Amino acid sequence: MAMKERLAKIREEVLEQIKTSESLERLNEVRIGALGKKGALTEILKGMKDVAAEDRPKVGQMVNEVRTELERALETEKEKLEDLARDAKLKSEVIDVTLPAVKNQVGHRHPNTIVQEEVERIFVGMGYEVVEGPEVEKDYYNFEALNTPKGHPARDEQDTFYINEDVVLRTQTSPVQVRTMEKGKLPIRMIAPGRVYRADEVDATHSPVFHQIEGLVIDKNITFADLKGTLAEFARELFGEETKVKFRPHHFPFTEPSAEVDVSCFKCGGKGCRFCKGSGWIEILGCGMVHPKVLTMSGIDPEEYSGFAFGVGLERITLLKYEIDDMRLLYENDVRFLKQF
Repeated sequence: MAMKERLAKIREEVLEQIKTSESLERLNEVRIGALGKKGALTEILKGMKDVAAEDRPKVGQMVNEVRTELERALETEKEKLEDLARDAKLKSEVIDVTLPAVKNQVGHRHPNTIVQEEVERIFVGMGYEVVEGPEVEKDYYNFEALNTPKGHPARDEQDTFYINEDVVLRTQTSPVQVRTMEKGKLPIRMIAPGRVYRADEVDATHSPVFHQIEGLVIDKNITFADLKGTLAEFARELFGEETKVKFRPHHFPFTEPSAEVDVSCFKCGGKGCRFCKGSGWIEILGCGMVHPKVLTMSGIDPEEYSGFAFGVGLERITLLKYEIDDMRLLYENDVRFLKQF
């Protein structure tokens, strides 16, 4: 009978496919191909209408016997493949408890963070508070409130990132000082550390993103002598007891009078060396007495109150303190460099 021969052929082919299945996915494909809605046995059942009526019971029995045999073979092979997969998984998860443990790499503070915390400790010890402010700042606070109106030539010295006409990425942390003065809680003794932005090319001493620490004191009867004494103490605390300071006249729009501050070279003691380029002195910051216009714009009476301000680049003093010759090293995340700190 042709139908019997077709069933025998299907049985033989499917059993061979089951034996050669190497994965559960392949075995499932074999099952669908033989027993699925469009499988070989299903197609035979659909053709039963063409079988003589007296032969249908016999053919139906043969189809059921083949189906039962194939289902049993599929289940047996499935269990075998599942056992193999389980064994392989267990083998891959074996842990040799006699091997030494993997040592965790423990991180530590970045050199910038170390120096910033040291500067904060010095000024907090002198009665200052640490204040933070927004990095995305209004043009008014970044320039105009600091006596640098639109069109002022000092704006050209700071290549600013403008978000729009009235909003910038701050070029200094001085806006935090203005915001603090506007609150009207006097006296003020504060430092404002934070990230600032300027459109500089990246090289050994410049970066478009860097950090500043700016300080402000507002009180009655504050003089330039108070500023000198404060910065002299700061330099001694940071660079050593023998450190001396030197003030050179300078100009900043928001302070008058203004000065730049040098410290005696802590490498050679002021004698002159390669580190200080033979001068015996190293420039570290700018400072001055707060301009009366700045006080007035912040709602403080310059006839009653006076104050001083200063600003230092965090990266600059970090490079000096640890004798690093390239600022890019601070941001390249080279573990060989960072683990020295």
